[in-house]
Amino acid sequence: MARCLKVNWSGLSWLLSVLALSLVLLVSLRSSTVDQVSTTHAPLDPHTFHRFNVDCSAIYDMDPVEAGRALVQKKQLMEEELDEGLTNFTSNCDVFLKSRGYNDVCVTQQEKHFPLAYSLVVHKDAWMVERLIKALYTPNNIFCIHYDEKSSEKFRSAMESLAQCLPNVMIASKRETVFYATITRLKADLHCMSDLLKSEVKWKYIINLCGQDFPLRTNIELVIELSNLKGGNMLETCKPTASKSQRFKYHHEIQDSNDEFIKTAIRTGPEKKPPPHDIEMFTGSAYFVLSREFVEYMQSSDVVNDFLAWSEDTYSPDEHFWATIVRLPGVPGEVPRSQPDITDLMSKTRLVKWSYLEGSLYPPCTGDHRHSVCVYGMGELRWLLNYGHWFANKFDPKIDPVIIHCLEENLQKKQKLTLKMFVSRHVALKQRLSS
Repeated sequence: MARCLKVNWSGLSWLLSVLALSLVLLVSLRSSTVDQVSTTHAPLDPHTFHRFNVDCSAIYDMDPVEAGRALVQKKQLMEEELDEGLTNFTSNCDVFLKSRGYNDVCVTQQEKHFPLAYSLVVHKDAWMVERLIKALYTPNNIFCIHYDEKSSEKFRSAMESLAQCLPNVMIASKRETVFYATITRLKADLHCMSDLLKSEVKWKYIINLCGQDFPLRTNIELVIELSNLKGGNMLETCKPTASKSQRFKYHHEIQDSNDEFIKTAIRTGPEKKPPPHDIEMFTGSAYFVLSREFVEYMQSSDVVNDFLAWSEDTYSPDEHFWATIVRLPGVPGEVPRSQPDITDLMSKTRLVKWSYLEGSLYPPCTGDHRHSVCVYGMGELRWLLNYGHWFANKFDPKIDPVIIHCLEENLQKKQKLTLKMFVSRHVALKQRLSS
């Protein structure tokens, strides 16, 4: 059973206070020369992401006045971040790397000996993808970008250009035209997995993300957490409900759809044969944290390959594939079938706020909703940082760029504190050895 979060009804009253105060601030701040922000939009550059003159500590403390100031700035400064801007910026790699601070990333010995791999399945918002990579970046980590083949030409160009500037970022050698709830989404990650296993980097764990995810922990924090797994995996895996069982009980075909996804998996009627090898089905999420040993085993297993082929005509196979094979007897980091459900709130991989659980499991969304998922607003900052997950979804700079700015600032501060602590320890040890 998922751990329940006490409903923070004070957060709702805080939001109402923000809305009221923002009306006053809209008038007072416009007439004031103090803390006034210029509305002249320069071409997008690395400093654009840090243009908000906000106190993130005050926003974390739910200070309504600071939140009101942030609302005013957001209204004045929001602009569309064009994909071609990243292509132009990365046309000079030296300038890009220096300006964005990629050359200044320092890592501990523990991080050097524990490289991580990332599979990024993306299709839009090139600058958000770059910010995600920058937040996770160390020279010893490795990244695979799978861009949707039906993405815009400008987005694809931006991803190719970004990969050319970063030696440990690759574009998936094989790419899918991804359609919602079909096998194509699962195959996108599998393509990156295959490429990452072939790389020279002997990564310890692989984490898959999408373009609207963002980390809540620094790299050293992730390394410590993953080291403590001792080869185990971290993902959602639950007994299927009756409704979710319909997803793999019947044959589905990719057909045209009336919704925005254009094509999706549609149930056609015939009931499927049971899964091969008497596999017991579990359901979960498309997102995971998996050990290298698990991935190597999975790619060489006939049982897994047969199960993948069986899943081709199911609905949203990525939401039962990983959850099921991690329960197979004998797989590295196995979750025994007898073990109780591991829900999305129990797994630390990815924190998502579903609209239909707001007010019961967690406080109301302060941003916006998309497909029943909260696109976070700045009012979620405290909740996101304190809940204990490693990543969160969804973020969108067109909805609330301030929350992303504050998360970036939080990561940067923690990274500086970590480096300072390790330097102090090194100096102290050196002094003791020389005395």
